[in-house]
Amino acid sequence: MEHKIHTRKAAIKDIPRLARLMEDLGYPVSQEQMETRLKNIGSHPDYCTLVACLKDKVIGMVGFHTGLLYNTDGIHIRVISLVTDKNYRGVGAGKQLMMAVENFAEQLGAAGIVLNSGNRTEREAAHHFYLSLGYQAMSTGFVKTLH
Repeated sequence: MEHKIHTRKAAIKDIPRLARLMEDLGYPVSQEQMETRLKNIGSHPDYCTLVACLKDKVIGMVGFHTGLLYNTDGIHIRVISLVTDKNYRGVGAGKQLMMAVENFAEQLGAAGIVLNSGNRTEREAAHHFYLSLGYQAMSTGFVKTLH
């Protein structure tokens, strides 16, 4: 069965679906919180949020930003969030979203793309997904919550 998935920039009308996707990723958020976050992120020109759609239904999202690194030259893209609706995993939405990020990076002349994925059992499929797209596991991330 062929799935015609297309990507586009996220819009305010997508907030209910984005909130649901964040829940699927393991980060429950209210629609009000998601609206505030999307508006804040959207106000920064270095950030971008794309959605994957099957017909008119949003089934995935990727959020990323451009930036500079201290340990290498050139602009890099950092993927902050990538998630596909748990009912649509395996249909190619994640791959379409990552291809869109890679196309954006190439058009920008970026030197590379970086991302973090948690070292938890429930993320193992995501790790295999990134490896299948040619990404390499190169580091461990650390987090300290301040508030």
